Amino acid sequence: MSGLTHFDASGAAQMVDVSDKDVTSRVAVAAAYVKMLPETLALVQTGAAKKGDVLGVARLAGIMGAKRTADLIPLCHPLPVTKVRVDLTCDEALPGVRIEAEVKTTGQTGVEMEALTAASTTALTVYDMVKAVDRGMEIGGLHVTLKDGGKSGRYTAP
Repeated sequence: MSGLTHFDASGAAQMVDVSDKDVTSRVAVAAAYVKMLPETLALVQTGAAKKGDVLGVARLAGIMGAKRTADLIPLCHPLPVTKVRVDLTCDEALPGVRIEAEVKTTGQTGVEMEALTAASTTALTVYDMVKAVDRGMEIGGLHVTLKDGGKSGRYTAP
């Protein structure tokens, strides 16, 4: 299992030992989208969805998701998250909502999983808030767009 740090020499899952890593500033940004019918997007944009402020509730869900990542992903370290930013942009060309989530920490391991969890939790909440009028929505495009800090340095998605 060469190169896969979550497995020991025998192939058993393990939590990575980060105790010897330097404490550095780390940031990760992840993106996703929720594609929906134009009529559904109009409900989101006007605030007319039956459950209320779709974008506001989804933003809070994303922030909460980032803070709970270690509870959801078995081998993630609990991290002192210092910042979570979740931006939702209505895109009529999609049509739907584009999501960008940024997470920061100062620690010994990165926050890519926290950013991905924030983006996906946001997307799932958008779906939940308007599924009564559009069950055919598509959640997609989940990926890390930026990672910086630590030994491996900076990564920017092409």
